Amino acid sequence: CGTRSKYRDEDLRYDRVIIMTDADVDGAHIASLLITFFYQEMPALVRGGHLYLAVPPLYSIRQGGKVAYARDDAHKDELLRTEFTGRGKVELGRFKGLGEMMAAQLKETTMDPRKRTLLRIDVIDAEAATKDAVDALMGTKPEARFRFIQERAEFAETEVLDI
Repeated sequence: CGTRSKYRDEDLRYDRVIIMTDADVDGAHIASLLITFFYQEMPALVRGGHLYLAVPPLYSIRQGGKVAYARDDAHKDELLRTEFTGRGKVELGRFKGLGEMMAAQLKETTMDPRKRTLLRIDVIDAEAATKDAVDALMGTKPEARFRFIQERAEFAETEVLDI
């Protein structure tokens, strides 16, 4: 379908481009790099609502015959509190990556259109601000990243940082 000025919406083979990465911080980093690529090389694809991010589970939770999948720690805690309150041992598994999931699990949780969660990547009204942020964070100038972080460091929630 082309890139930059040669991009043509009508040449898309499918209506969606779906980015699927691991559910951990490494996967989020890879997803952000891919989103940046599409934003810079195919902005019309993003503006047209064709770019999506799949949300695979980070955890599997089992108790007897009951199985549930959690996308993050908060969702896991909620499921344990509300859905797994009965008797019996609760088995908790953490996926290290998509490659560690059984094919049936991947299909059920991340690929089945009836059950999967897709997030559409949108550029909000502040397109100039978005471009500036992408340039600062993903551009070639490390001093721009440093300045961006310094200006916003006081707002960071340190308990959620993965250091």
